[in-house]
Amino acid sequence: MQAKIYARVNELQPQLVAWRRDFHRYPESGWMEFRTASLVAQELSRLGYEVKLGKEVIAEETRQGVPPCQELDQAWQRAKEEGGPSQFLEPMKGGFTGVIGILKGKSSGPTVALRFDMDANDLSESTSKDHRPFRAGFSSRHPQVAHACGHDGHVAIGLGVAHILAQFASDIQGQVLLIFQPAEEGVRGARSMVAAKVLNGCHYFLSGHLGFGNSMLGEIGCGKEKFLATTKLDAIFTGTPAHAGMNPDAGKNALLAAALAAVSIHGIPRHQGGADRVNVGYLAAGSGRNVVPDWAELRLETRGETTEINRDMDERVRAGLLGAAQMQQVACEIKVVGSAPTAQSSPALASVVRDVAKAQPWFQGFVDEARFSGSEDVAYMMRAVQDQGGKAAYIVFGTPVGTGHHTGEFDFDEKVLSQAVTLYSLLVAECMSKDSHN
Repeated sequence: MQAKIYARVNELQPQLVAWRRDFHRYPESGWMEFRTASLVAQELSRLGYEVKLGKEVIAEETRQGVPPCQELDQAWQRAKEEGGPSQFLEPMKGGFTGVIGILKGKSSGPTVALRFDMDANDLSESTSKDHRPFRAGFSSRHPQVAHACGHDGHVAIGLGVAHILAQFASDIQGQVLLIFQPAEEGVRGARSMVAAKVLNGCHYFLSGHLGFGNSMLGEIGCGKEKFLATTKLDAIFTGTPAHAGMNPDAGKNALLAAALAAVSIHGIPRHQGGADRVNVGYLAAGSGRNVVPDWAELRLETRGETTEINRDMDERVRAGLLGAAQMQQVACEIKVVGSAPTAQSSPALASVVRDVAKAQPWFQGFVDEARFSGSEDVAYMMRAVQDQGGKAAYIVFGTPVGTGHHTGEFDFDEKVLSQAVTLYSLLVAECMSKDSHN
C-alpha cells in the first residue's frame, strides 16, 4: 500500500499546487471562507465522502469573533461570483463555513480525524517582483486579505489526503473524518466545532502546520510542543462628549480610560508559575481635537503557558480595564472574541509520527519540540479527543517561509504539499491497523 500511496501522491503534486494557488488567489477571512469551504465540500462529495457542513458542524451559540452580518453577506455574494457552488454555499450563509468529509471503511475499526484550517490573514500581500506569488500571477485578488500563514496549503493538503484515502477506501478499517475548520486566526473556530460534538468517539486526531520554527524542507516536528493558552478581548469604553474648551468638566473621557488601561495592563507583573504574555495591539478613540472623546476601543490578548496562568492574566487584565473605566467614570464592555486552551501531543502517537516520518525518502530530520511560542485553537480538538481516551498529535512540516508567517512576503516551498499528504495518509493507515488500535 505504501508504494501505491507514493505513486498516487506523485501524480497528485501538480493538482496540489493548482489547488494551493487557487485558494491563495482568493483568500477569505475567518467565518467568511465561503468560496474555499464550498469548493472543498464539492470535491469531497465528488469523491464519495459523506459531507456535513454549516450548522451541522458549527454550534452557533459558541462562535466567537463573528463579523457583522453585512460583511458576511458581502463575502457570501463575492464567493458566489467567484465560482463557489450554490449547492454548498446556501447552508453556509451567516458564516457557518465548517465542512467535514466522512469516509467509512469496509470493516470496523477506530475513528481517525484530521483537521485543516482554511482562513486567511487580514493584511496586504506584497506586490514586489521578488515575491513569487505576485511574480507567478497567483497573489491575492482581495484587498487587505492574504494567505500569510499557509492555510491555503493546508486546504490543498486536506484535499490531497481525501483523494488518497478515497482511492484506498477498501483498505480502511474504521472511518476517517476530514475536518476543514474556519476561523483559526484569532482562535475562534475550533471551539464551535467541538461544541457541535463532531469529535465524539474519535480515537486518533492529527493536525499540523507548515513551517512553524522548522525551515528545512523534509524536517518534521512533533512531540513536546505546548501551545500557549490564550484569550482575545475587545474592550469598548463609552463616555460622554463635551466641548473641550467651553465645558470639558461635563465630559467623561473614554480615550483617557483606554490609554490608562493600555499602560496599566502592560505593567502587570510576570507570573511565577510559567510563561505569560499580554499585548494591546489596537487603540482607537474620539472624533475630533475639540471634543472630549466619548468612545474608545482596545483590542488585546493574553497568553499563558498553562490554561490556569492565562486565566489569571485574563482576570488581571479585566480588573485593569474596569479600574481604568471607573477612574474616568465611563462604562466598559468587555467581549471575548477568541480563546484557546493549552494542549500537547500524546507521546504514543508522536512516537508513531516520528517512526513513519523517518522511513520517508525525503526525511531530513526530526524535532521533538516545535520551536514556537504561539497559540492554536486546534488545542480544543486535541483536548476533546484526549479527554475521551483518544490520542492526538500536532505536526510541523518543515519548509522555508519567506520573510515569515503573518507578513506580506510569506510563501513556502510547494514540495512540502506532497510530503504532508504522504505522511498524513500513511499515519491514517498506521492508526487504523489492528495492531495500532489494540
